[in-house]
Amino acid sequence: MLTNKQHELLVFINERIRETGVSPSFDEMKEALDLKSKSGIHRLITALEERGFIRRLPHRARALEVLQMPDGMTAEAKAAPPPRGFRPAVVDANFRRPPPAARQSRPSAAQSGAVGGAALLPVLGRIAAGTPIEAIQHEVDRFAAPAAFLGAGDHFILEIQGESMINAGIHDGDYAVIQRCDDASGGDIVVALVDEEEATLKRLRKKGGSIALEAANPAYETRIYGPDRVRVQGKLVGLMRKY
Repeated sequence: MLTNKQHELLVFINERIRETGVSPSFDEMKEALDLKSKSGIHRLITALEERGFIRRLPHRARALEVLQMPDGMTAEAKAAPPPRGFRPAVVDANFRRPPPAARQSRPSAAQSGAVGGAALLPVLGRIAAGTPIEAIQHEVDRFAAPAAFLGAGDHFILEIQGESMINAGIHDGDYAVIQRCDDASGGDIVVALVDEEEATLKRLRKKGGSIALEAANPAYETRIYGPDRVRVQGKLVGLMRKY
């Protein structure tokens, strides 16, 4: 699953390489995606590279290679320019809390049904344990979670994508049981929404006036943000794994 901007950038890079044989510059990508800074392009390229869609060619400037396109795009669709006004269909990423009236009407985990003492929780899609990706807020399934995982309040499930939390026992393909909340203590593993756009599962650290989202894999860097750029959406309370 790619975010809207990641998908848009991948299509733009692919088209430019097909047309000219050279990947676009950062300035061209920034202008095409209507972004304010090249740092946003760098973040998108890194995300595409880590997901295996593109590769940076060493020792060459402006050298990107498109390795694959999103599932469902035919060879013809890859080669052809997008229609005017083209926008990939991507689910909105916000886990915004509903107004009080809506929260009162939302069923709790216990009220949403139970099987053999386990609560049926909504699966809201995938979340990255790596470079942040867009999190899906629409329900895609329901799983029975052991009641022992659950405390007070609302809970949901996200499928883990990536391996940056592997040393915390969180593997690619695991299902994270999340307790919905808007604050957490230092050291908690949380669903964090960055820049109101991308969600990731990381260990939260508070350092002075900054927020650090810490990976549990030395291959991934800790990312530090200003407090106004990060919103906690929930904290990890349990894991489920298929064998």
